Amino acid sequence: MKRIEREKLVIGDMIAIYCRKHHRIDNDVLCDECVQLLSYARHRLDLCPHGDCKPSCRKCEIHCYSREKREQIRAVMRYVGPRMLFIHPLTALRHLIYELK
Repeated sequence: MKRIEREKLVIGDMIAIYCRKHHRIDNDVLCDECVQLLSYARHRLDLCPHGDCKPSCRKCEIHCYSREKREQIRAVMRYVGPRMLFIHPLTALRHLIYELK
């Protein structure tokens, strides 16, 4: 699987976990705010100028998220990031190895 596609899956998982703990009443459906954030994140990944050679967004010199969306995604990552090792261990390990490169 290509990097962009893998990142789309990971961001979807992260937003779902965040939404389940902060917004959701029904476990099968994201709230409108999280649906919009996920759609925005996927769209930005589609437009990434680095393509499959992209660095992690944290290390990227190009900030392609709007200020509001950047704060929203930071909140998601701040909450879900430490929990990923327990929820999706392979994904978390892959991310850690990639960050060390």
